[in-house]
Amino acid sequence: MSKKLTGEIAFFRSQSLNIRTLLITNMLYAIILPIIEIFVGAYIMRNTGSPSYVAMFQLFMYIGIVCTSVLNGWLLKFIKVNLLYSFGIILSAIALMAMMFVQQLGIFEIGVAGFLLGGSTGFFWTNRYLLTLNSTNDDNRNYFFGLESFFFSLWNIVVPLIVGAFLASIHGKVIFGHTLDVNSGYRLITIAVLVIAILATIVLSRGNFTNPVQKKFIYFKFHVLWQKLLALSGLKGMVQGFLVTAPAILVMRLVGEEGSLGLIQGIGGGLTAILVYVLGRVSKPHHRMRIFGFGLFVFFIGTVLNGLMFSAVGVILFVLCKVIFQPLHDLAYFPTMMKTIDAVSAIENRNEYAYIMSHEVGLFVGRAFGMLLFIAFAYFISEEFALKYALIVVGTIQLLSLPLAQHIIKEIDTKYTVKASDS
Repeated sequence: MSKKLTGEIAFFRSQSLNIRTLLITNMLYAIILPIIEIFVGAYIMRNTGSPSYVAMFQLFMYIGIVCTSVLNGWLLKFIKVNLLYSFGIILSAIALMAMMFVQQLGIFEIGVAGFLLGGSTGFFWTNRYLLTLNSTNDDNRNYFFGLESFFFSLWNIVVPLIVGAFLASIHGKVIFGHTLDVNSGYRLITIAVLVIAILATIVLSRGNFTNPVQKKFIYFKFHVLWQKLLALSGLKGMVQGFLVTAPAILVMRLVGEEGSLGLIQGIGGGLTAILVYVLGRVSKPHHRMRIFGFGLFVFFIGTVLNGLMFSAVGVILFVLCKVIFQPLHDLAYFPTMMKTIDAVSAIENRNEYAYIMSHEVGLFVGRAFGMLLFIAFAYFISEEFALKYALIVVGTIQLLSLPLAQHIIKEIDTKYTVKASDS
């Protein structure tokens, strides 16, 4: 066992400096992601009691991502990409702290907090895509995203367990004459998030990254191949919003307190973390669609079980399916997206960031549709109906991703020459 582990460490060290730097940075930021994705929704539910408010927060967050994607493209003309990436990491921690320290949450406060947090993640994700695209190639992206997904899955187990236990234990404790409650615990957690964010930026500063040569990044017409990828991004975005909001809403409504989040997330996450690492290590580019299809099927089954049962058991089964689906989906999706950028940027001779930014717009369209679908179901029918059936609708439409992704890959492999990225 130790010999195998030593071999894996040696393989990691054999990667380029930029790949190692990005993976360690993302490993640290992955500690923050579960807090943003799970406990922010639970915090809003605790303080408003409204699933629609959680959906509104997500919608404003996604608007913030698109706005900062445009701003980031302009700033890349003057500022190094790794500095913008670092800024996004720090800003996410600051925005999280700002929301947790607001005394009262209304629609205005939720909208501002969502926009700011979305702005920070916009800086993070767009620069992360750009750095990864230019530091990897199609042959090593399965390994890159497999290892990254391993840490995302691992922290999705460990962080909710620790945070859930911390929030459950801190209520009623007296420190320096002050009686603490759960909201006090949230604020202490955000301070720890800021420390982790600072460590991630220090690691990132070790890399040797370059900005795009071309400065123009806004286009409205793209090659048909990229238009198909944008449709795929819309399908991903449609389900992505529900992966953030649905678990927190369902657990708070049907299961119990935040401590339950950690327990549920940890049940199947350990095996998934190992699975995605092994798949990333041994799988080849031609295996991606099998991984992609399996993940989609698991998510669909989870939505159906949740809708039919609509109970604590149904929620647990759905979250287990979500824990399995998300890393498998990302392991196949992101290399496919980057392979398409390699191909289309070579065909159109454009700045790679033009595709990254338009990809965020595609994700936003899907996210907005998913959130508005949930809000419409909740407003015009009932919140219970929305929690039962909006996920099933989204999960069913999401199945279209598989034939579309297969078509895109076939088009690239048979019609277009893929530009080799520097590794």
